[in-house]
Amino acid sequence: MVLLLVATLTYAQQNTDQSKFRQLGTELPTPNTYRTASGAPGESYWQQRVDYDIKVELDDEKQKIKGTEMITYFNNSPHPLTYLWLQLDQNVVHPESDTYKTATNKLGERVSAGQLNGMLDNSFDGGHKIEYVKDGTGKALKFTIVKTMMRVDLPTPLIAKTGKIQLQIGWSYNINDRQNPALGADSRGGYELFPEDGNYLYTITQWFPRLAVYDDYNGWQHKQFLGQGEFTLPFGNYTVAITVPSDHIIAATGALQNAKEVLTADQIKRFEEAKTATKPVVIVTQAEATEKEKTKAKDKKTWVYKAENVRDFAFGSSRKFIWDAMGVKIEGSPVPTVMAMSYYPKEANPLYGHLSTEAVAHTLRVYSKHTIPYPYPVAISVEASNGMEYPMICFNYGRPEKDGTYSDRIKYGMLGVIIHEVGHNFFPMIVNSDERQWTWMDEGLNSFCQFLAEQEWDRSFPSNGGQARNIVGYMKADKEVQNPIMTNSESIIRFGPNAYTKPATALNILRETVMGRELFDFAFREYARRWAFKHPTPYDLFRTMEDASGVDLDWYWRGWFFTTDNVDISLDAVTEFRMDTKNPEIEKPLASKKSKEQLERDVTFQNNKRDLATTAVERNEALKDFYNSYDPNAPAPTDRERYEKYLASLSPKEKAIIEANKSYYQLDLSNQGGLVMPLIIKFEFEDGTSETQRIPAEIWRLNDKKISKVFAFAKPVKQVILDPQEETADVNTENNYYPRRPIPSRFEVFKQEGFTRGASMGSNPMQQAQQQKKAGSN
Repeated sequence: MVLLLVATLTYAQQNTDQSKFRQLGTELPTPNTYRTASGAPGESYWQQRVDYDIKVELDDEKQKIKGTEMITYFNNSPHPLTYLWLQLDQNVVHPESDTYKTATNKLGERVSAGQLNGMLDNSFDGGHKIEYVKDGTGKALKFTIVKTMMRVDLPTPLIAKTGKIQLQIGWSYNINDRQNPALGADSRGGYELFPEDGNYLYTITQWFPRLAVYDDYNGWQHKQFLGQGEFTLPFGNYTVAITVPSDHIIAATGALQNAKEVLTADQIKRFEEAKTATKPVVIVTQAEATEKEKTKAKDKKTWVYKAENVRDFAFGSSRKFIWDAMGVKIEGSPVPTVMAMSYYPKEANPLYGHLSTEAVAHTLRVYSKHTIPYPYPVAISVEASNGMEYPMICFNYGRPEKDGTYSDRIKYGMLGVIIHEVGHNFFPMIVNSDERQWTWMDEGLNSFCQFLAEQEWDRSFPSNGGQARNIVGYMKADKEVQNPIMTNSESIIRFGPNAYTKPATALNILRETVMGRELFDFAFREYARRWAFKHPTPYDLFRTMEDASGVDLDWYWRGWFFTTDNVDISLDAVTEFRMDTKNPEIEKPLASKKSKEQLERDVTFQNNKRDLATTAVERNEALKDFYNSYDPNAPAPTDRERYEKYLASLSPKEKAIIEANKSYYQLDLSNQGGLVMPLIIKFEFEDGTSETQRIPAEIWRLNDKKISKVFAFAKPVKQVILDPQEETADVNTENNYYPRRPIPSRFEVFKQEGFTRGASMGSNPMQQAQQQKKAGSN
């Protein structure tokens, strides 16, 4: 019985479909009335709604936030709820945070004091201090804080589908220095102090207790925030009153409601002009901001903002802000004019004043073309030394040198960050995926669209994500430092390549090489349309892309997203064949030529030609007879008769094949890396011309390890090249050539004496040019 059981199991394993082209089965959840097999929301799809009325004050003396909020929670689910879960993400910088406790680090031979402090110092307490939780009538509610989450117990169950409850919460917290890892840089927001003038620039993010998502897929998404997996939030409407020193300027999610109370008449006039301007109009000038830096106002102003159908709210505040804006028309948008705006300190000029708002407008146009028309009234870029995104507002780096010059690295880095962070308005602020579970669904999709926008900004834009060759280093890295893309956000080893670059590259290869732009773009827009203002999963994306395009992509999703396989297709051999035409006028001369070529290749024959002056036959003509002049490969009359009979037996189609007299080439290929991919094969001919053929990945469907394919040409092939434009992220190009072509590596030769790398070459060409110009004028 044991032997029988073992044999049965072995047989079952051997006969289980392990093909790369097997359909995704257990990897995908079963479709239901909430999420359909097509990838669209089902007829029973539901999601919760949460509205916020918040009053908050920023203490510029103590760098502290204090606020109150009235939350209205709508239970649209088919389930009664006995408690609610809220996110307290500032607790990531609580001294007892799991982020501190679970951080790993090492000591090397050289460690700076700052590095050592970052490893050990968790004394800063930036966690939420909850003062009270009450219902709408003011009655206290029981709550339990579990690290970065808080459960509020309800006195009676919140009824399904139509239930509604109000919560009142009071809280405060200390604002962290976002540039100091020891003081909570992982929290995303915080302050930056400018020592030269003693002023602060605040980016206030994940700053209020926020409802977690409750949905059909997870139930409550209350996985703890450890620093990598970002924020999963429901949609709702916000009214936020922000009290700050009267000389501060606020940049925030939503539309300003009381401009006349917080702006000057000139600033309001400039803002109106900006709506129809063709280039950015400065609302708050550098001169005005610089003047305010000199003194600190003691009185206060309250700025009121409203935002509809958003999943979060963030703001920036500083007396240092310069502010410019420009109206943008987005075809199909429900908003007649979207205001693209930038807020930045003088330290970011002239770079930000020149490019930031233009980059915001460009991003809105390109993303709207590839997804859905931008639906919100504003889109803001705030210069704040690091990048992070929220609805309608994002915080980005990009400062020039103190003399106003900047390197191309800073310029394109700034542009890339602005495009990326503004692009997050679409993923995940509108197409609202679960960042706590799948970082790639917002970062990867957004990085892909960022690549499209960068290439539309400048043909020579040095993009990182999207281009296949840029992911090769990660794809061929040791498997111990790789995860499948479909890995939980907090468990990813190499975060950038896994969550940003690899999925962006996978989507670009899908668009350019597998599906083609027309099919891909239609399906991608359909995904954005279906899931705008909803909560999609990866499976909804996978299914929609197939459903809308008509292309079976299960093999692609499995390989690129569920494994750590890489692309390494080897062109193992190319064998040339010629058809035997039976024509003695062709075949016998070829045989004669082949015999002579074989004789010429014989080493003994070649050495004798060199060493023997003459042979016996050459010295004595009498030794020659019939066979010294007889050509056994010359066509004979009987050969021609047989050929005529052979031709008469052929059909017209068979005769045409023979008369074409083509050369045939058998290509033998093997899959070394595991990922099956389309074959892009370039044939270079002896006459200097070339031809590229594209073969779908399904060529591997019957054998995903080794395949052979025959090609026919009317002219001889000199070289065969696999993936000639390096568009499949093949990790080993040495086996892409036949005959093999050496792939050179570079080495450097330099004089040892006094050599310092980069000493003769500066990193800021603009600064060098200005110095040369100044030297010339002197």
